[in-house]
Amino acid sequence: MTEPRTTGAPAPAPLSPVEAVAAARPGRVRPRRLRGNPGLRRSVSEVRLHPADLVLPLFVKEGLAEPAPIASMPGVVQHTRDSLRRAVAEAAAAGISGVNLFGVPLVRDADGSGATDPDGVLNQAIADVRAEVGDALVVQADLCLDEFTDHGHCGVLTADGSVDNDATLVRYAEMALAQAAAGAHMVAPSGMMDGQVGVIRDVLDAAGRTDVAVLAYAAKYASVLYGPFRDAVESTLDGDRRTYQMDPANRREALREVALDIEEGADVVMVKPAGAYLDVLADVAATSTVPVAAYQVSGEMAMVEAAAAQGWLDRRRAITESVLGIRRAGADQVLTYWAVELAHWLREEWR
Repeated sequence: MTEPRTTGAPAPAPLSPVEAVAAARPGRVRPRRLRGNPGLRRSVSEVRLHPADLVLPLFVKEGLAEPAPIASMPGVVQHTRDSLRRAVAEAAAAGISGVNLFGVPLVRDADGSGATDPDGVLNQAIADVRAEVGDALVVQADLCLDEFTDHGHCGVLTADGSVDNDATLVRYAEMALAQAAAGAHMVAPSGMMDGQVGVIRDVLDAAGRTDVAVLAYAAKYASVLYGPFRDAVESTLDGDRRTYQMDPANRREALREVALDIEEGADVVMVKPAGAYLDVLADVAATSTVPVAAYQVSGEMAMVEAAAAQGWLDRRRAITESVLGIRRAGADQVLTYWAVELAHWLREEWR
């Protein structure tokens, strides 16, 4: 006996459990409903950008007659004292929360003496900014020797050329007092010396400057992404900083560094760079008992600008998305060279 011949289309494959539910309840589970128009998308946004989330890094160079463009950082300049005052006034009007100041001196030496000179470029800049905007912006000052030393390292050197951690702490303490006297609301030790936060906190407190906060560069990696920044500060570094900045391969170590800085009295802790270290940033944000900052560094900025100049990226969307990603990973504060521009865009969107 032969089997009956079948005709027509083959029988349909059995439905998976998910397909069966969807077929039985069409339209029941549709996440797209909340993406259908701008109002819906705004109403369910999990992270929102605001100008107050942003801090603008600024460079001021001694002896300039006019602002000097930085070729590797499109749109960023080394400021004169006068142009710096204009820039911070614009930043305050844009509603961002603060500025982070870096000085570029004309003369450098082995101990970075310009860093503690009351008339040095950075301390003058701090005073100028406070005179211009008062408390309308948080005035943060980079507390590190690399811009002021002729060898370009973040500390003083031993006879064999290595960085002397504990001798450097003495210079950092002196720097903290000089920056506080100049008017800094917050000092930002970025050298990754062991014990730097505790020494700075102790010397400020002993001087009666308990009002000055400490932003600790707690997890700062030895990254290639600092290249354009070194153009901006005219770095004299020969070699690298891998004996004191963190290994890019290490994730758990960041939590140890952050915990030490918080124990020593840090008011805010920072992860740097931001975009390539979002996993580290998320770890720190999940465990930190103090606010968390992240620095969108010069190399991150330069890559977006270069791609946008070639027409490969929509510049505005790329900038906004990159900063949003840093906030989504857990940063309370983002240092970005686009801070003022982004703040203006955010205000346009609100209108």
